[in-house]
Amino acid sequence: MNSPPDGMEKSKNGTHTETRPGSGLPASEKHPSDKTVCRTLEQIVDLTGEFAHLNELVMIPINNSGGFSSPDAYFRIVQPILDKLEMEIRIRCQPGTSTASMNLVIQNWIDKEIAALKK
Repeated sequence: MNSPPDGMEKSKNGTHTETRPGSGLPASEKHPSDKTVCRTLEQIVDLTGEFAHLNELVMIPINNSGGFSSPDAYFRIVQPILDKLEMEIRIRCQPGTSTASMNLVIQNWIDKEIAALKK
């Protein structure tokens, strides 16, 4: 029987795939604590379940401006909000931050932004 080299595992079809050291999982299946994990803002918000909450925030300036008439108008309103949220996540969350901790960072930031917009 042909055993795979260290750091590799034999897949069902007989080929060898790289594994994460010590995990037995394919390298393509990154764990949230791996320092090489890169996620988009959309993936992070989805992972934390904060899409509806973020939408609540985004709708305030859209409604205050009377809506939007084009995609460009929408992005002029929404993009600064998303940029600020991304910066907050970059500052407050480090590699290995748990999903629950990220959720609290995002949830608290959105709540603070909503409160500021409703003043």
